[in-house]
Amino acid sequence: MGNVSEFWNFIKELVNPESIITYGGFWLLLFVVFSETGLFIGFFLPGDSLLFTAGLFTATGIIDLPIFVVSMGICFAAIAGNSTGYLFGKRTGKAIFKREKSFFFKPSHLMHAKEFYDKHGGKAIILGAFLPIIRTFAPIIAGAVDLNYRKFIIYNISGAMLWSNSLVLTAYILGKNIPGIKDYLHYIVIFLIIITSVPFVITLIKKRNNTD
Repeated sequence: MGNVSEFWNFIKELVNPESIITYGGFWLLLFVVFSETGLFIGFFLPGDSLLFTAGLFTATGIIDLPIFVVSMGICFAAIAGNSTGYLFGKRTGKAIFKREKSFFFKPSHLMHAKEFYDKHGGKAIILGAFLPIIRTFAPIIAGAVDLNYRKFIIYNISGAMLWSNSLVLTAYILGKNIPGIKDYLHYIVIFLIIITSVPFVITLIKKRNNTD
């Protein structure tokens, strides 16, 4: 019983942006960004809220690194993660769509990302960078459907730069100009989670209405 409790406490800490940075520092931050963008089991990890927290913590000195290093480090981690996802999808091929449900994998997430990709094509890599779940699975699908690698790299770099810079730099600027904003971080994180979840919820509602 104790081991189970410890495991769930570890999971809670792993999805908490503040804990990731406080206990793991800059390198764990980069690893989580890589995992969330590159490993299909990383969909449950924090993305937008983690980047915002990183920018805010850099502004307040908790992360004792130049903002350029933090922003570019996250960008490179996202590019590497997306590339890993693409190569995994390319190696697995269409067989990934037949993968059975497991604790860390839900076919519904994959199909949702596939529908998004079918609608937007390679641009789904850029647009999906700002959407949870899509961010994890879009590169995998791009590889599975054999998107030209050169095109993928362009979409990959563009999406990673827009995603990392917009969130990290916005938080950094706010942290530098609004005293005490760190005290409201929990509310900001909740707001980000709600906002980024809206498109996913809308899609689910539309699907349910169409099947009724």
